[in-house]
Amino acid sequence: METVEMNSVSLKRPRSEDDVANADEIKRQKILEKSQAGNDSGQSIETVTEQPEDTKNEIIPNEESEEQEEEELEGSDEDGDPESFADMMKHGLTESDVGITKFVSSHKGFSGILKERYSDFVVHEIGKDGRVSHLDDFSVPVDDEDPSEETFTVLSDEDKQRLEELQLFKNKETSVAIEVIEDTKEKRTVIHQAVKSLFPGLETKTEDRDGKKYIIAYHAAGKKALANPRKHSWPKSRGSYCHFVLYKENKDTMDAINVLSKFLRVKPNIFSYMGTKDKRAITVQEIAVLRITAQRLAHLNKCLMNFKLGNFSYKNHPLKLGELQGNHFTVVLRNITGTDDQIEQAMHSLREIGFINYYGMQRFGTTAVPTYQIGRAILQNNWNEVMDLILKPRPGAEKGYLVKCREEWAKTKDPAAALKKLPVKRCVEGQLLRGLLKFGMKNIISAFGIIPRNNRLMYIHSYQSYVWNNMVSKRIEEYGLRAVPGDLILKGATAVHIEEGDVDNYTIHDVVMPLPGFDVIYPKHKIGEAYKEMLVADNLDINNMRHKIRDYSLSGAYRKIIIRPQNVNWEVVAYDDPKIPLFTTDLDKLEGKPLPVLPTDGKFRALKMEFSLPPSTYATMAIREVLKMDTSIKNQTQLNTTWLR
Repeated sequence: METVEMNSVSLKRPRSEDDVANADEIKRQKILEKSQAGNDSGQSIETVTEQPEDTKNEIIPNEESEEQEEEELEGSDEDGDPESFADMMKHGLTESDVGITKFVSSHKGFSGILKERYSDFVVHEIGKDGRVSHLDDFSVPVDDEDPSEETFTVLSDEDKQRLEELQLFKNKETSVAIEVIEDTKEKRTVIHQAVKSLFPGLETKTEDRDGKKYIIAYHAAGKKALANPRKHSWPKSRGSYCHFVLYKENKDTMDAINVLSKFLRVKPNIFSYMGTKDKRAITVQEIAVLRITAQRLAHLNKCLMNFKLGNFSYKNHPLKLGELQGNHFTVVLRNITGTDDQIEQAMHSLREIGFINYYGMQRFGTTAVPTYQIGRAILQNNWNEVMDLILKPRPGAEKGYLVKCREEWAKTKDPAAALKKLPVKRCVEGQLLRGLLKFGMKNIISAFGIIPRNNRLMYIHSYQSYVWNNMVSKRIEEYGLRAVPGDLILKGATAVHIEEGDVDNYTIHDVVMPLPGFDVIYPKHKIGEAYKEMLVADNLDINNMRHKIRDYSLSGAYRKIIIRPQNVNWEVVAYDDPKIPLFTTDLDKLEGKPLPVLPTDGKFRALKMEFSLPPSTYATMAIREVLKMDTSIKNQTQLNTTWLR
């Protein structure tokens, strides 16, 4: 098996008359998707299967008026036309910038459009028991303890607003009185149930006032009650956690959970999941929530767009990050140019050999300042550089208010003045500026510490990934696709070197490479020295990866250099309309939607492919191996900008 160097052949296809004719439709579709996606503004086309340490930033609690204003601002920025966006992305990263330079297969590459529509990329989570998550059942478990359906309609919108303000301590009132219009014991019981089930943390009692009956709602146990749903209201025979399958479109996992928690009027931290899923995709995964009934969750199906909840069950345990076996992907690559032979060669190679397990482009950010540069500055203990890299002006595609904030920072170095230019305070820049305002310019470490821990660690993990990608490319260039003496393999959780006499017992699929840290060993050949040289060039000591701030000490880890996907299947289909779906989703099946009838000889061809990957593996790196094509946003937007819809 030979390795293939990435070449610079242009894969840009000429714009057809159909492309030009559809330009207005593309813009309309883009605006529509924005309005459906709420406050999401991410534009990543990369999909990581799972990285528990890199979960998305949780929303910082703010006053609701400020939060709504921020959501409107985040969704309102004009991106301009696709061509101007591609122009701005000239400043972005390409694969070679982050060490992604090699292929393992020998077939000739071909062009295809990745994620032309978010529905062309479907991810089904694979649980620790090997079961693939599917949404195929909307029924609610029968439970005598559940409140009646009337519970959800008995309160008026005005009552619900007053109760929510009371629950969230948003006014000075200590109680809310609800008049019982049709006074019967049954009616009072339903109102009691409605308040307690829809507004966790509130208690109720009945009072007579001027000859009329009122239900009085009040706080049960102070502010802690909101975060800790009332224990005594949950039947002992029922598992404390309601597990359900979440089907979502064009929204990432943390955003989805924030939306669910807002509608349920609970804190996001009562939800648990095994891994975060990509935004620009249809994803199906298991979620668990503490002491919220399946009945309440199912009710959300009537009022939420781009979400469906089903397959409800009660269990005694939450879910934990990283517990999954992986993800199953269904991907459509549209408008492919490859011959049938090229496609067969590419897919057979993916199934038999696999692909290089590079960290994908999502790991490194989409702007002109890569996240690994910030991670390197943290490890160097160069805090002025960290501050500068996050806040300084940068070329490329960014929201208008961020550009103004950066310009103000460059001009004044005044955190208060820069913060005034930034209406959206939840972004990393806003959090750092608030930290500088609180702790002062001479205490950047504490100011940086205001940023949520997962986001801070993302920077140093990005640097580790940058090193790993570069070293793996060197390893494959130096030794090809065979195990050699001095390589590392895992025995259990322990890494050991391959000795000369044992080399025939191993293949390239056994070989691992370390992410730099204080608790790993390095290969005993040229690549071991290359690690040291790369870190020395970055003013870091490979033998001292402990940081004076414990959070930033890197223990390291091991990662297989070649991944062979499981359950690989593919099919080439013809189609005429670029907007029609080419396969049915779980929701389509539940709603009885038939698959569109496809022509036998259409204007375009698409490659439908399915495969399963383990956690922490990037699906786009598998697709890259098939197409022999740079998957960076910079390259994709220059090849074809219709993915922006």
